[in-house]
Amino acid sequence: MTITATDFFDVEIVMARRAHTRNEQLRYAVTQEAARIMAEQGIQDFLLAKRKAAERIGITDAAVLPKNSEIENALIARQRLFHSHHHDDAILQLRRSALRLMRLLQEFQPRLVGSVLTGSASAHSEINVHVFVDHAERISVTLDERGITHQHAEKKLRYESDRYVSYPSFKFIAGDHAIEVVALPVDGIRQSPLSPVDGKPMQRATIADVESLVQA
Repeated sequence: MTITATDFFDVEIVMARRAHTRNEQLRYAVTQEAARIMAEQGIQDFLLAKRKAAERIGITDAAVLPKNSEIENALIARQRLFHSHHHDDAILQLRRSALRLMRLLQEFQPRLVGSVLTGSASAHSEINVHVFVDHAERISVTLDERGITHQHAEKKLRYESDRYVSYPSFKFIAGDHAIEVVALPVDGIRQSPLSPVDGKPMQRATIADVESLVQA
């Protein structure tokens, strides 16, 4: 039997399709496992969740790792499928806690950001709020005056493709919820940092926006 160049070409196509299908299956598996890890462990770091998922599945090829947006979509779908009523209640409680905090910090033009705003949070997720003040110690003083014990930290936010800026942040527990308040300069309200999920400008909600979400 004579084997032609066309035969070799056809075999290469079949092998490429099989490799593509396998990569898609692995990508899906990592996506679902990363979503499970984030939901059950309250992890908000997509890269960390991807690494844990890849390690558990035994994947070392970074080319098959999913995008953050794929994991977030899987996370939302998982919560709706397995914990629909419970998830809705958890999001409502998180947003109510965020609203109380934002009213407390009203003079600093607070904005709710992150998974509590988008609805991808779990009951274990951290509440993330941005405030705008030129002297970050004013946030610490305000929290002290309210008797809120807090820790000082730093939060690195991304602008454009490769520019990162570190800002003072304050971490504490309110009721059952972990909270992080990031203090940006006053003019930082003009430009939203990029979302770690899709690389687009981060959604930020005002007090009025969150009130509408809670009432809805």
